Amino acid sequence: MWFDLPQTYTLLSAGELSEQIADVVVTETRHLDADTRRRVDAQLIRAGITGMGLKAAAMCARRHAYQADPRAYVERGRTERRNRRLRLRPAPDTMAILTGYLPVEQGVACYAALSRHTDATVATGDTRTRDQIMADTLVERLTGQARATDINVELQIMMPLEALLDPDSGRAAAMAGHGPLPADVTKEILASSQGRKWWRRLFTSPSDQLVAGDPHRRRFDGWLNKLIALRDHTCRDPYCDAPIRHHDHITGWANHGATTLTNGRGTCARGNYVRELPGWHLTLVHTGLDRQPHTTVTTTPTGHHYLSRAPMPP
Repeated sequence: MWFDLPQTYTLLSAGELSEQIADVVVTETRHLDADTRRRVDAQLIRAGITGMGLKAAAMCARRHAYQADPRAYVERGRTERRNRRLRLRPAPDTMAILTGYLPVEQGVACYAALSRHTDATVATGDTRTRDQIMADTLVERLTGQARATDINVELQIMMPLEALLDPDSGRAAAMAGHGPLPADVTKEILASSQGRKWWRRLFTSPSDQLVAGDPHRRRFDGWLNKLIALRDHTCRDPYCDAPIRHHDHITGWANHGATTLTNGRGTCARGNYVRELPGWHLTLVHTGLDRQPHTTVTTTPTGHHYLSRAPMPP
């Protein structure tokens, strides 16, 4: 940034430009070559971007980037449409954030359709706020449910192994993909939803590491994969937090490795494929059945060692 956008970098370092606006300038000019980018950088300062709000600054940067190289701007737009996607991430207070990265005309059409429906619903005297109506409508249209609250839900109840002797003793519930849920919220979900509901007991070792659970299906492999995903949350490769796509044997099946919870780990596709290349080795250090979390060591072809521990369950 200091080389291609020197004036933006200088103002950012001096505290005269916010990090958010600097990020917008970087994003909107990333398709330009270095000389053109520096020229646009100077134009943005002369246009007074330091005194603009975030939305106005984004429009200003986008306009100057287009004027500087219209062909590159259009080509960038065509390329970026292939990257359309949806993302879901947890938010505080038992909420979640669902985002869609869409071509502009599709995003505008989606929002306009929700707005029209909201206007009609408000006119009937609905007491919900506009934001609540739009959010509920989105859920109803995506899932086909009559009401947004009629979700299908699986709750996982954490309990120590000794709780097998006392089925009525329970721990906090958790929802797959989110984390812990307060008891009162859990009860409200179960009471208000007309969707299908499941609950599953997950048994833990003395250190609260997952070691077993109630099977969801007769096929042992299917439940074992589910349990590994619940234990590992994301890819177990060091420094990788990608979603789990594969379930990997720590000691490979070809080397007589058992298909068990302790010998399994969740990985992204890349992590599973890479460890099959020559020079990569994976070693189990702790099984997770004692007071230590499930732990592995990855050895690279260069001889470096990287430790990976399963996260604590919610």
